[in-house]
Amino acid sequence: MEEYTLILSDGNRIEHLRLNGNNYISEAELSERDFAGKLETVTVVHETDERVMHDVELVQIVKEKLEWWFILRELTPEEKKQREIELTLFDLQAQTDYIAMMTDVEM
Repeated sequence: MEEYTLILSDGNRIEHLRLNGNNYISEAELSERDFAGKLETVTVVHETDERVMHDVELVQIVKEKLEWWFILRELTPEEKKQREIELTLFDLQAQTDYIAMMTDVEM
């Protein structure tokens, strides 16, 4: 049986994984918390091969019987740009709300 290891951006390792299509399968319990804030870079190790993924997203994680199946994917350049725009707009809205509150102005 072929095994995979994932090394998350904080150095945590998820080991003894199998791959079925684009689903990684773990016998150890996993949840979204195990991946939160740790997907900036993910190194996939398989035998002597290593592949580094950047700006990764956890697509889904589900429990099937006694196994946890999950899918990871890299964001496209367009998705990265869209997220940057959304974060900038969110930041601008927060700043506007703060100024309005401090100056007692209704928006």
